[in-house]
Amino acid sequence: MQTWQIKALELEALVLKFLDGVIADDGVYVYLVFVWLSLLVLAWVFNGGLRRKFPNQPHVRAGIGIVMQPHTSPSPPPLIIINEYDPPDYDCDDHDWD
Repeated sequence: MQTWQIKALELEALVLKFLDGVIADDGVYVYLVFVWLSLLVLAWVFNGGLRRKFPNQPHVRAGIGIVMQPHTSPSPPPLIIINEYDPPDYDCDDHDWD
């Protein structure tokens, strides 16, 4: 190995040891910082932070419209008519089984 490769490996080990110590001691706080930073980054992206801005083009803004319709009561369900069928009552004694 060349000397720059050895120094790179030593630097990597030093950085990983430092990160391991920070995560072991203050892992919850590091997590909370990353959560808040990710929320800020998402808000920035949703507000057009990644959009290209051309100097000669007019700024176009789009608004979000919410349409509220009056609440109407739903129409009543259709009537269901049930025709009951009573089958004829057969008596086994009256029937000719031949």
